[in-house]
Amino acid sequence: MDFPTFLLTVTIIVVALVVVVLVLYLLGIIVALYRTGSHLEKLAGGLQKIVDDTAPLEGHLTTVNGALGQLNGGLESVDNHLVATAKVFNL
Repeated sequence: MDFPTFLLTVTIIVVALVVVVLVLYLLGIIVALYRTGSHLEKLAGGLQKIVDDTAPLEGHLTTVNGALGQLNGGLESVDNHLVATAKVFNL
């Protein structure tokens, strides 16, 4: 076998190996993207379920917020009385 034929053979083998490695690499990327798409689909479904499950909370939180506003007024009144009492006793 002469040298040019040897180089041609080696070149073809190297190119074939590069192509095989590239194909395997791209197949790995395709599999990873497919899995990612599946996980994203499940995540989107879970997030939609959270949105649906928390929708009724708005009305409840409005009620709780109103009650806490009234409680805050009462606690401020108690605080003012305690401050006045502390001043009487020089605390």
